Amino acid sequence: MNQSDIKEIVVDLIQTFLDAGKISIDLRKKGLIKEIKSDNTPVSNGDLEVNKILTKKISEMTPNIPIISEETSDNKKMNNLENFWLIDPIDGTYDYINNLDEFTINAGLIVQKKPAAGLIYAPAKKRMFYSYGDNLSFELINGEPTKLDHSKNFDKNMIKFVSYSNKIKPEINEIYKKLNVKKYVRMKSSLKFCVIAAGEYDGYVAEPRASEWDIAAGHAILKHSGGTVTDFDGKEILYGKKDFKNPSLILKSKNIQ
Repeated sequence: MNQSDIKEIVVDLIQTFLDAGKISIDLRKKGLIKEIKSDNTPVSNGDLEVNKILTKKISEMTPNIPIISEETSDNKKMNNLENFWLIDPIDGTYDYINNLDEFTINAGLIVQKKPAAGLIYAPAKKRMFYSYGDNLSFELINGEPTKLDHSKNFDKNMIKFVSYSNKIKPEINEIYKKLNVKKYVRMKSSLKFCVIAAGEYDGYVAEPRASEWDIAAGHAILKHSGGTVTDFDGKEILYGKKDFKNPSLILKSKNIQ
């Protein structure tokens, strides 16, 4: 699969994401049906409907590429995958079911264990992000692709990070000090990758948590905008790991490499 093929797939998927986002909002307005999964996390009929829409379209477009989705249990037993999709139909389900705005719809294409393309849509914010190669990371603004640019708001004296929590653990605080982070703002879903890629924030640090489908699409978007995603030791993040679990994470815009 070459870059031209990947671009065609991603561009063709954009409308599916916009449509799925509208459905997610419509279902929320009607009143969601909520359950608690075996891992004690919430899921709604909106998560499942978006999952159905994305997996149907992606499987039609790339029938020979496996799909690993948070909301499909049988495919999580696959091992030693090289090329596959990672889907998180609703990242930030808590925000989704509580009428908050930061939830996102996500799909990342992994090729040879590395992120090759990503799509993230934040329906409540009407922000659509996507990428399909180096220096090819975009936000759709007024229907037009706008290349993501880290440099437009960068201030080396006021480095701003996003954070999973308002309570910063000592290990993370040490990394903040090394990177001269002066301010942080709480943000939960994969939208954090996008706002870093867009130059609205400069980075993010997290201990091991969550799963590969939570970060794959955002990783592609940030990487293709010139940013980096590594673990605390500076090692590259690869995909298809045991149980699809994430290591520690450091996200950086290209301004603070």
